Amino acid sequence: MPLADSASRKRIGVLTHGSLGQGVEMKLDPSRSVESVRAGTFVVVEGAQFDFFSLITDLTIEAANENILLNPPGRDEELLRRVMQGSGTYATVSLKPMLMVEQDQLEDKAEVRPVKTVPAHFSSVGEATEADVARVFGSEQQDGGDRFFHVGEPLGMDTPVCLDLARFVERSNAVFGKTGTGKSFLTRLLLCGTIKTSRAVNLIFDMHNEYGFKARRESDGQAQLFVPGLKQLFGAKVQIFSLDPASTRRRGGSPDVEVHLYADQVEPEDILPLRETLNLTATATESTYQLKKKYGPRWLSTLLQAETAEIEGIAEETGAHPGSLLALRRKLDRLDGLPFFHLDAPTSGRRDLIDELLEAIEAGRSVVLEFGQYNSLLVYLFVANVITRRLRDRYESKYETYERTQDEADKPQQLLITIEEAHKFLGPETARETPFGKIAREMRKFSVSLLIVDQRPSGIDEEVLSQIGTKIVAQLNDEKDIAAALVGTPGSAGLRQILASLDSKQQALALGHAVPMPITLRTRTYDETFFDAMTEGRSIASNTATMQSDMQALFS
Repeated sequence: MPLADSASRKRIGVLTHGSLGQGVEMKLDPSRSVESVRAGTFVVVEGAQFDFFSLITDLTIEAANENILLNPPGRDEELLRRVMQGSGTYATVSLKPMLMVEQDQLEDKAEVRPVKTVPAHFSSVGEATEADVARVFGSEQQDGGDRFFHVGEPLGMDTPVCLDLARFVERSNAVFGKTGTGKSFLTRLLLCGTIKTSRAVNLIFDMHNEYGFKARRESDGQAQLFVPGLKQLFGAKVQIFSLDPASTRRRGGSPDVEVHLYADQVEPEDILPLRETLNLTATATESTYQLKKKYGPRWLSTLLQAETAEIEGIAEETGAHPGSLLALRRKLDRLDGLPFFHLDAPTSGRRDLIDELLEAIEAGRSVVLEFGQYNSLLVYLFVANVITRRLRDRYESKYETYERTQDEADKPQQLLITIEEAHKFLGPETARETPFGKIAREMRKFSVSLLIVDQRPSGIDEEVLSQIGTKIVAQLNDEKDIAAALVGTPGSAGLRQILASLDSKQQALALGHAVPMPITLRTRTYDETFFDAMTEGRSIASNTATMQSDMQALFS
């Protein structure tokens, strides 16, 4: 049977102009109001040989004769206005063809290909159907149900749009959007997809305690309620590592692992991303390497435990500037005294945090690292860098073992690391030095990728942006941020207009490696229907009676 029945598509116009490079133009059918057409809508151009899957990128109102515009109908001349509509006045719609498929092929053999030609004059343009969406983006029933994940619906449709999770996890990805656009909820949707299908194991640096246990539902005009986090939805498939166990327990949870970091685990590379946050000079930052060269693993504890009078002697021994060392100690002294950070080496018998992380990852359990009350940017940057650098080193070593043995049992689990405030880790000055920059550029071959969440993509290094596979972009207002979000995207001129027209809530543009073509979505709602789909009818996991009563209150 044909791939799609053109009669089933509602006609919205006819093709009049265009080019392969700039896109094509459609004259809107007179029966359609231009106000009913939205930028970002998914449509199909029915050529003579191919169907062209396209996006609406812009709309223009036109007149056949300039005199009409010089003498427009009055407010009360509705009849004249209607007579002129479609002949004297009309609307043109700019379309960007993204994919094409031969019409005479059977559905199960039809190959969707990148656009290499343009449809002919007067080709009919119709609204995409459910079959069109499923053909392009797949469905959750395909490939055993563990590859495609429903993330939303096209604008104006109720048909699921799916993300190809197999392609999603193999490269680094991004969720961009200004504050208040629901980035955290969208990120949680994506994490749920990877956990439910077991396509990847996650390490989530949860700066604001939004992912592990219950999170506050975004206000919708009603009383704000709490929604279940990943631990409630997936139970033992998620573990909570906590820097602040007391905070985790106050919120009704129970940490699986209490996190402790030690000064001898810190390298100078972990301090570099703190330069802007701590207002350190380049000289002060560079002095960390001199300390490391002289004192080895105890460089940081030596600095923080030194009295002011001893700094002069340390400067002489290391060749560092005394003033720089004093400034460095004063700024880093904020770490000393944090309950999870210790200057002394770990006592015998205490397990290394990275060993515990790897144990969870190898068992297929995702890890949410909660910061509790220690959610300052300094602590977040410091902890995320120390843990990720050491974990990256271990992963590289494990992958080298796998390449040597070629035993599937030695192959590391696909790991997806989620970070917020990503521009702080991946700015132009620090991206090459931080573990996150290396992961974005090089770690795909080691089965490690990033999910970066940020409101300021313009603050991220362009080389890193060019390595991002899939982007889900909510509303952005700053032109620099919009341009950065579209770095490396062919035909980005038309997509800029789509981004500028997004609503501030529950709308996003999905583009890149895990979707065959860019698509504007009404993102899936994080609600009871979604929870049921994730738990497949199981009761939502609860760790305490308090959490259980909270969930009962939520669903009552």
